[in-house]
Amino acid sequence: MTEGTQFYYNLSTGSVEEGRQSPGAELMGPYATRQDAEQALSTAAARNEKWDQDDADWEE
Repeated sequence: MTEGTQFYYNLSTGSVEEGRQSPGAELMGPYATRQDAEQALSTAAARNEKWDQDDADWEE
């Protein structure tokens, strides 16, 4: 993902940034598209749910 515009989701403002404009601690990304960045929180939540289920399955 080194070519083209990269998008970031800003955790502090809840907005999408085109290119890295804020400190890294405030950002999720980079994402290839604005839409992917807009969905950053729901994508992360879905992955966390899957990982939690995988952990529970492993422990059984």
